[in-house]
Amino acid sequence: MKVGFIGLGNVGAKLAGSILRNGFDLTVRDLDPAVTGEFSRLGAKVAGSPKELAEDCDVIITCLPSPSISASVMEDTNGVLAGLSEGNIWIEMSTTDEQEVLRLGAKVQEKGALVADCPVSGGCHRAATGNIAIFAGCDRKVFDSVFPLLAAMGRQVLHTGPLGTASILKVVTNYLATANLVSICEALVTTEAAGLDLATAYEAIKISSGNSFVHETESQVILNGSRDINFTMDLVLKDISLFQEIADRGQVPLEISPLLIDIFRDAQDRYGPREWSPNVIKRLEDATGLVIQAPGFPSEISDEEPEAPGQEVGIAKS
Repeated sequence: MKVGFIGLGNVGAKLAGSILRNGFDLTVRDLDPAVTGEFSRLGAKVAGSPKELAEDCDVIITCLPSPSISASVMEDTNGVLAGLSEGNIWIEMSTTDEQEVLRLGAKVQEKGALVADCPVSGGCHRAATGNIAIFAGCDRKVFDSVFPLLAAMGRQVLHTGPLGTASILKVVTNYLATANLVSICEALVTTEAAGLDLATAYEAIKISSGNSFVHETESQVILNGSRDINFTMDLVLKDISLFQEIADRGQVPLEISPLLIDIFRDAQDRYGPREWSPNVIKRLEDATGLVIQAPGFPSEISDEEPEAPGQEVGIAKS
């Protein structure tokens, strides 16, 4: 299986690294020559365009920052669609809009190629070790054919149903993570204002019903002061806006979601779109004059679990 990977950003480079590390024939494409040069040094081939990559590979993966960029990479004159042929498989691993996946997927299928949307969840630290979770929306036959590739990138792989379902669930989970991040920021600032030790508070939350994946990871870099989680405010705003659009299409009268969008719009206006997302806490630090830091916490999150072969996640049946 010859694999092509387009988009070597914070997450994409780590996913592509897992593919290469696990022995697949890999061709990469990115606008940053320093990144593609490093992959070339490690043994990957470098394509001159998305079209060239699609012509040379069996499976084409895109992992890009926004739906508009994905559309451009697919549809431009030298895009992926121009190079696809019958039997190819396009895997969209970007966090994107379900309707865009379906629209572009239909164009892929017109070429006689197959399609899956396979976004990931769990953070850059787990992407680096091949232990991230992967959602896969596609026909079951497509899932079975690409499972060995997905298992090389992720530890838990969930077949979510037809094309587009994975993109919906990824946006749902990112919305929940954002709600958790904002509530954690409020909890930490309130704890500091009450005069409690923040390291003790971290452990109290960790062993309590208030614990979460977001607390165990992002609270650490908040307390360190680096706030470096490899995820920026503009990406959070994109994801929670996509979630709101899904709710609007379903006529669901959400209350928390619009507030989260307002909070992150304000934070982006104050600190910039490329600011690390945990620095949303600076809104409360600025308002109170408090500094939410404590000694002993890491500046970056690393995955301490050894890499393990990916497994399909089973779904309970009635």
